[in-house]
Amino acid sequence: MSLQLLFDALALGGIYAIAALGIALIFGVMRLVNFAHGQFIACAVFALILPSTDAMAVLGLGRLPAPVLIPVMLAFGAGLAVLAEALVFRPMRNASPVALMVGSFALGVALQNLLLVLYGGRPKAVSLWAELGQPVQIGSASVPLLQLIVIATVIVILAGLALMLRKTRIGLEMRAAAEDFTMARMLGVRSNRVISGAFALSGALAAVVALVLVAQTGVADVRMGGQIMLVAFIATVVGGMGSLSGAVAAGLAIGAASALLQAGLPAEARPFRDAFLYGGVILVLLFRPQGLFAPVGSKPRV
Repeated sequence: MSLQLLFDALALGGIYAIAALGIALIFGVMRLVNFAHGQFIACAVFALILPSTDAMAVLGLGRLPAPVLIPVMLAFGAGLAVLAEALVFRPMRNASPVALMVGSFALGVALQNLLLVLYGGRPKAVSLWAELGQPVQIGSASVPLLQLIVIATVIVILAGLALMLRKTRIGLEMRAAAEDFTMARMLGVRSNRVISGAFALSGALAAVVALVLVAQTGVADVRMGGQIMLVAFIATVVGGMGSLSGAVAAGLAIGAASALLQAGLPAEARPFRDAFLYGGVILVLLFRPQGLFAPVGSKPRV
């Protein structure tokens, strides 16, 4: 693998890994596949610009300097997710998993239509951190600065999340709740605190993905969360539902496979790259339906 291809694979896989983490966190605690997660990402993107139906976006929060914008966006994503949990998922907490899943679909559709009302359906050009597209020469590879930032961000997020889960009270409570929520509550774990904390982390991760996507593509589209949500969900399943390390590893693997296929397929076959990718996913799940990183017969856990 060339150095250039290695950086492409790590950067793409890093985006998928962060998105998959947001889904795996919620599933680990609530056994909920939150299909509204993609719309959390889209909402965070559109929070950067002012409401308008024009094709050229006017920056709102996006005008803030990066040291201010990043924590503001993390807070926005966390706040949106916590609000969704309080208004939608908390009243349904005792419902069946199917009802919760349908509720998440409905929430996603409602958020998408809210964006359509405020911003219209046309994709919008957004100029955010254009300087991050400047190439940096590393050996034989010419790597956009944004790719290096994405790779570094993934490393920092994974290290921080691992420390949080192992060294803080809320992290230990999340792990206990993921293992056996009923027993954890009997031992004094506060369910609202744990679930709200998981949603806050998930929403903050959605905001990270949103910032990377808009800086990378320069486009805001109400449908942009759907594709990343699909890949992130697949990574969560392939990694082993509820396993954070599995979601990360599968996200990185899917990103690497996508980059390899893009580089290795003949030019006439590249438009069908996703067909080859998802065909590989089907093969993996045929032989390992519980996920690559979940031991046979084990319960999903954080």
